[in-house]
Amino acid sequence: MILRRLFDEKLAQASYLVACDHARVALVVDPNRNISQYLDAAAADKVRIVAVTETHIHADFVSGSRELAAATGAQLYLSGVGGADWQYRYANSAGAEILTDGYTFNVGDVRIEAVHTPGHTPEHMTFLVTDTAVGDEPMGALTGDFIFVGDVGRPDLLERAAGFAGTMEAGARQLFKSLREFKKRPDYLQIWPGHGAGSACGKALGAMPQSTLGYEKLFNWALAEDDEARFVSEVLSGQPEPPAYFARMKQVNRDGPGDVSVTTPPLLDAAAVRRATKALVDTRSAQDYANGHIRNSINVPRNKSFLNWAGSLLPYDSDLVFIGASLEDDRTSLARDLALIGLERIAGVFPAESIDELVADGDSLISTKQTSIRDNPGKSATILDVRSRTEFAEGHIPNGVNIPLGELPGRLAEVPRGEVVVHCQGGSRSLIAASILQQAGRDDVSNLVGGFAEWERSGRPVERGNGAG
Repeated sequence: MILRRLFDEKLAQASYLVACDHARVALVVDPNRNISQYLDAAAADKVRIVAVTETHIHADFVSGSRELAAATGAQLYLSGVGGADWQYRYANSAGAEILTDGYTFNVGDVRIEAVHTPGHTPEHMTFLVTDTAVGDEPMGALTGDFIFVGDVGRPDLLERAAGFAGTMEAGARQLFKSLREFKKRPDYLQIWPGHGAGSACGKALGAMPQSTLGYEKLFNWALAEDDEARFVSEVLSGQPEPPAYFARMKQVNRDGPGDVSVTTPPLLDAAAVRRATKALVDTRSAQDYANGHIRNSINVPRNKSFLNWAGSLLPYDSDLVFIGASLEDDRTSLARDLALIGLERIAGVFPAESIDELVADGDSLISTKQTSIRDNPGKSATILDVRSRTEFAEGHIPNGVNIPLGELPGRLAEVPRGEVVVHCQGGSRSLIAASILQQAGRDDVSNLVGGFAEWERSGRPVERGNGAG
């Protein structure tokens, strides 16, 4: 058997290619929209993709399952459990085989068994993998968003991200029962999860690419907890705010994502960018942006968190203009990355090195004011804390106002008038927040250098609990 893990750092997401070395055929599990990587992996291993499946209806990226199956002629397998609200609406038109609990299929000598493991979502499947050429028992499990290294999939996304009221506690109880049943399997069973550290699909995901069920029984809090009430309380507490685009991804992946043809966005001249009074995105580093930018832009730095904040802060129904790298490969890469989360309306890119050309005659680039804790922030200004609610409750600057960054565009009216000092934990999120406030016309905004971490290091007073947030 051949097992290949394909990990996308931008999404902290893992797909898998499982192949039979003898028959030279393969299954791909949980593909994202960049299907060329799976075609390349199959070609490198000299195998043919004959089956495609996914563990559940994903919320954090656009699925590539239907597109990959169509491109390769592979059989598509989709979950058919979880109730009427959790069915793939495109399954019939795509010719998908519907999976139920215990359904098995073969990829050459490799046997795949679908096990219904609801909790993260009602339709979630885990796939047991058996290499029948060497044994009759499963050697590993592709657990998707069911069991991670050190954590489990969060059961609150349907309610908090997709708006299905009353599903959090029911999902938590389902997850508890799924874990209790799955724990009965042998300790040697390898665990191949669908996400790693950095994903918003859990709160404490480990960075190791795989584990064993025995190890997780010992060190994963969720598998060690035997009291259902305590489990429900713990799994629902402290979860980070789900990115705003998760609800859209759920709908897209349930109804069926369309085909994508990534093209290189055109280079724009200064006149075209000046006409773009909305949806102007500066992808330079936060510090470069703070040093000088045009007023009607917001800053979403092109780093590991780029897709998270792009999906949360950028409109899906407007053409987007980017200030960033001008090389053709970089522009193509930008479009390909954004397509992973369904942002496809890219009007063009303006070269970052020519940003001075964007200011009108007699004007200049504006900067973001930087404030130090030595300036006694909060003495006369509003302290705006853009960290998560959990971070805020664990400790915050006295009298701080908490609006998580992903919610800020929709809650600008709640930011008090007058001087505002914005901060996060270390400074990256707060500079993005400051750009949103400046774009909205707030000139009385400054960024707290070093953020809350620097505040704590200085020995200044810290409040606990929800406080003013």
